[in-house]
Amino acid sequence: MGYDEGTAQRVRDVIGTAPGLSERHMFGGISFLIDGNMCCGVINHDLVVRVGPQQYDTALTEPHARAMDFTGRPLRGFVYIGPGGFSDESELEQWIARAARFVRTLPPKKKL
Repeated sequence: MGYDEGTAQRVRDVIGTAPGLSERHMFGGISFLIDGNMCCGVINHDLVVRVGPQQYDTALTEPHARAMDFTGRPLRGFVYIGPGGFSDESELEQWIARAARFVRTLPPKKKL
């Protein structure tokens, strides 16, 4: 699969130096984690956003959003956003903020 490095850099610029931030190659792309929980990422040219199960259906109604279904089954709580849905910085910032808000409600993952 891979990921668009330009989009990944845009995400880095927005997410900045959030406490507990790390990067990891996942799902064939790159993911940004907060306290060990996946927040967002980039697969191919798409943004991956973790909105959580309660905001999932609402997120799917947004322009350029679709279910994250790389295995053939939707991964509830995660959505793909096509490039048109984050073409301007304010859209990208809003998606990342939405994901970060949800992820910060989760308990930190214990380090192995």
